[in-house]
Amino acid sequence: MTQSQASTPTRLIKKYPNRRLYDTQTSAYITLADVKQLVLDCENFQVVDAKSGEDLTRSILLQIILEEESDGVPMFSATALSQIIRFYGHAMQGVMGSFLEKNIQAFMEIQDRIAEQSKGLYGSQFGPEAWAQFMNVQAPVLQNMMSNYVDQSKNLFVQMQDQMQDQTRNMFSVFPFVPNPPKDTKK
Repeated sequence: MTQSQASTPTRLIKKYPNRRLYDTQTSAYITLADVKQLVLDCENFQVVDAKSGEDLTRSILLQIILEEESDGVPMFSATALSQIIRFYGHAMQGVMGSFLEKNIQAFMEIQDRIAEQSKGLYGSQFGPEAWAQFMNVQAPVLQNMMSNYVDQSKNLFVQMQDQMQDQTRNMFSVFPFVPNPPKDTKK
């Protein structure tokens, strides 16, 4: 959550049984595209079921992602989606969620730094066309940078896993476990 999000009150959107979304701030019905725009504008909002009060924000955000993935160029490959699905119910599910969230945050910070540096180099006149050209030229550099970042992240993840295994071994080494003798199969 950004500083501006923390200081603004949460905008309440109610979802009615007819699947319509009602923005209580503007007193008007809105579409999923409008909710997407709230996300893009970094607005702080919550979507709740009008009857039960249940928080539906994640569900609506997932709907937006589904629409985005269905239109145009998808962000996730089928392989990536399959791998994410495999983590549900897995012992590492919570770690994976945190790992993805931190990596997305790191990527956003890199993107912000590049945008800030480009302003310093090219002034504030750096429009969308110039930014697209800049990104096309810089794509190999960015891919190399992200590849290095992913490798470092992978190494940290493996180190964390090794530390957890060592801690588990150390924790259980204090218990006097005696291995079961092998069963005699020649009877």
